Amino acid sequence: MEYWQKELETISRENLEKFQLEKLQQTIRQAANSPFYKQRFKESGITPSDIRSLEDLKNIPFTTKEDLRNSYPYGMAAIPLRKCVRIHSSSGTTGNPTVVLHSAKDLDQWANQVARCMYMVGLRDTDIFQNTSGYGMFTGGLGFQYGAERLGALTVPAAAGNTKRQIKFIKDFGTTCLHIIPSYATRLAEVMYEMGIDPRKDTKLHTVCIGAEPHSEEQRRRIEELLGVKAYNCFGMSEMNGPGVAFECPEQNGLHIWEDYTIVEIIDPVTLQPVPDGQVGELVLTTINREAMPLLRYRTRDLTCILPGDCPCGRTHKRLARFKGRSDDMIILKGVNLFPIQIEKILMNFKELGSNYLITLETVGNSDEMFIDVELSELFTDDYSVLQRLTKEITRQLKDELLLTPRLKLVAKGSLPTQDGKAVRVKDLRKTI
Repeated sequence: MEYWQKELETISRENLEKFQLEKLQQTIRQAANSPFYKQRFKESGITPSDIRSLEDLKNIPFTTKEDLRNSYPYGMAAIPLRKCVRIHSSSGTTGNPTVVLHSAKDLDQWANQVARCMYMVGLRDTDIFQNTSGYGMFTGGLGFQYGAERLGALTVPAAAGNTKRQIKFIKDFGTTCLHIIPSYATRLAEVMYEMGIDPRKDTKLHTVCIGAEPHSEEQRRRIEELLGVKAYNCFGMSEMNGPGVAFECPEQNGLHIWEDYTIVEIIDPVTLQPVPDGQVGELVLTTINREAMPLLRYRTRDLTCILPGDCPCGRTHKRLARFKGRSDDMIILKGVNLFPIQIEKILMNFKELGSNYLITLETVGNSDEMFIDVELSELFTDDYSVLQRLTKEITRQLKDELLLTPRLKLVAKGSLPTQDGKAVRVKDLRKTI
């Protein structure tokens, strides 16, 4: 087994916690320089000297996305702006976006973090890495760009969109690895096959890094089969730098979250109390290596759990289970709590279907109903009787999973909307009283 930084990746739990406490204490002192945390500590009566153990972290109030928006643009800055070298922000369309500031040291640490992830899944300086994510304010572009350069790989900063150009680059440059959104990965493969290109035989692809939107294990397996690659799940968010916060190892059994960068908590999103390993809750993260804008107990709204036990890869950092969704994306319909990922899990089992689907919630009469439009594969028949049987079988499986019966409609490929390169998954048009 090879490691990017063996001493840190295989560190003992005892030594890791000592390291975390030292870094946490430094972070608390650093955070106190920001207008936001200076006021927060004053209101809660906390001083940096009060944090004597990792357990004391729980005495610090949570930080939320709303806190970041209310502090826009520079209220979270813990160093003078002249020492900051980059801003990233969310793509929020209403109100203030969330802004994240970086120092040169922060960017250096982030590049190393991403390079560690890429090395872990077998990428080396001999690889040719093509990034299909948007650059600019979105962190997926520059985050992977600098990580791949730190790794020493030849990089192709293709950015988002223009599928035929992406395919030309893959073939002409001999691309071996892609960073790509799951829904776009299946679309890219479909276009390749339409062009008479079999990516399993006609390209040098062997690895894809997928993230930026929730996806099921079934979706991952479809990507691997279509492209002839190993697909590794990546978790990141701009508030925590961006990509590279957690990443799967070759075991593909949970995402190692780098605890020398971040302290992990899982809480019940209702009671806000910690839950045991193995129980799903909301992911809460604390940065311990950032200077420009440290974040303490940040509520991500992402739902996951810590997988118990050790990983056969030898890395000692905790593993997060595949994300179930977000606490603020949960759909409540007719008293049933469900997540879009449950629907995707069923849909991806049908090879007759494409990768894009849309869930619409509407009030019909006095009842709220769920409508699901799902794209067909272009290669599938348009025979009405066959489509009718397929619709009936998919609806049956969805009912078994969701405990309610959605209204399913099979639509032509390419007919469903996307936004900023990501598939639009849910529209809630229900009437509210």
